[in-house]
Amino acid sequence: MNAASAPRQKVGIGILGNILDSGKKRWRPTVDIVRHEAPRLDRFHLLHLNPHIEMARKVAQDMREILPSLEVELVELPIHNAWDFEAVYATLLDVSRKLALDPSHHEVYVHLTTGSHVQQICLFLLTEARFFPGRILQTNPPRGEDKSARGRLSVIDLDLSRYDSIAERFKADTRERTDFLKDGIGTRDKTFNALIEKIEIVALRSRDPILLGGPTGSGKSKLARRIHEMRRMRSLVQGEFVAVNCATLAGEGAMSALFGHVKGAFTGAQSDRVGYLRAADKGVLFLDEIGELGLEEQAMLLTALEEKRFRPVGSDREVASDFQLLAGSHKDLSLEVAAGRFREDLLARIRLWHFILPGLAQRPLDLEPNLDFELERLRHQESRQISMTREAREAFLEWGTSSKAAWRGNFRDLSAAVTRMSLLSDGRIGLSDVRNEVQRLEQDWGNTSLAPRPMLPAIVGELDLFDQAQLSSVLEVCRQSASLAEAGRTLFAVSRRTKETPNDSDRLRKYLARFGLDWRTVMFQEACNQ
Repeated sequence: MNAASAPRQKVGIGILGNILDSGKKRWRPTVDIVRHEAPRLDRFHLLHLNPHIEMARKVAQDMREILPSLEVELVELPIHNAWDFEAVYATLLDVSRKLALDPSHHEVYVHLTTGSHVQQICLFLLTEARFFPGRILQTNPPRGEDKSARGRLSVIDLDLSRYDSIAERFKADTRERTDFLKDGIGTRDKTFNALIEKIEIVALRSRDPILLGGPTGSGKSKLARRIHEMRRMRSLVQGEFVAVNCATLAGEGAMSALFGHVKGAFTGAQSDRVGYLRAADKGVLFLDEIGELGLEEQAMLLTALEEKRFRPVGSDREVASDFQLLAGSHKDLSLEVAAGRFREDLLARIRLWHFILPGLAQRPLDLEPNLDFELERLRHQESRQISMTREAREAFLEWGTSSKAAWRGNFRDLSAAVTRMSLLSDGRIGLSDVRNEVQRLEQDWGNTSLAPRPMLPAIVGELDLFDQAQLSSVLEVCRQSASLAEAGRTLFAVSRRTKETPNDSDRLRKYLARFGLDWRTVMFQEACNQ
């Protein structure tokens, strides 16, 4: 028989019970292990404190008398207090390393019945973490009055997936948490459900920032609030949920709103202000549309994330806030970095966990459960019966999952549509109500005022399609920029990296001049369009 096919050696590990293992006329847990036919151990490591060396020798002798083939090794634990958690854990960790047990060669059993509670806990933790790579042995006293009789022995496998009832409980608990994150909506999209499962795992195991992407109305704010509630239920956070729409923060007030200020920091600062970051201490801070923050605020936010400390406006002292960050953005922040509008180091810090929520149009299977959710929400909210006829429901779902339904506002559009149909139909939504709502939505989505304006000059008819497309894109960037320099940085973000002295403004000015345009003309045309 070669080494590869040789049976594994059965090895036991246990701590001497200085009270339970003493005497001859009573049940002794450690000795009782070898009185059972299985597992038939080949070697046993008996751990003991120095004062109990004689008792350990006696127990070892009694074990060998019952099982002559057993090799018993006494291992002294160099600790003075069996209730000192730090000392016990460190000592047992050292023991695990010295024994160097290998699952491919050793079948390991760790006895947990004896020793102080602290010793038992440390043994369990080290076994669960696979420092002792084995299963748990538990011995129980015999039933009846004969205390010297053989007791009962149980082998406990820490691979809980092997226990069907426990595994099912874990699955049920996981389903409950993911349903909670989905607001109780039984979504049918497998990809979306898998995404929520990943978010649930990360939200419960990691304190690092989470970045939620996806189009406006895809549910980022609602999901962020649910993540906080789930974390709070699991006692992972104690503080509040503080939600901030960064698009509403502008100018000098942005810094004060986020980081607070002290009295007299600026004109109008008549009292101290805590700020959103400190309000979220021990809780969750959700910065929606984080891409709208200015570069100065981004720099301070990065410091606050890494050091958990920052200075309020006008203060010469730092304050502390240990918050967990959730961020949301409908923009591609990588493009914002390339355009110089977002800090690359901040993006690297908040993008460790990046999840993009799909819009309603990308989840056609989930239109029906979300429709049911909205109907139920309205019934509860308005305390009245609200329903749809079969024909109305089928027509709405057929149209809503077709290419005609753009769902630009995503779930906000759906919620608004159901609310309107409910109100106008007085609670019983019929086919005509659906047709009217479909017409309204298609008109809203087809409104040209909602589409980007190309702002092409009068010479457009004289340009090739290639030049038309390029010029349209350039003018759109100009429309979204505050200055010629900002537009130039955006348009030439890649090539400017290789230039010692970027000439973005001059390059853009010359490009516009090719079509008889200048910055003032472009901005005047934009003002007229508004």
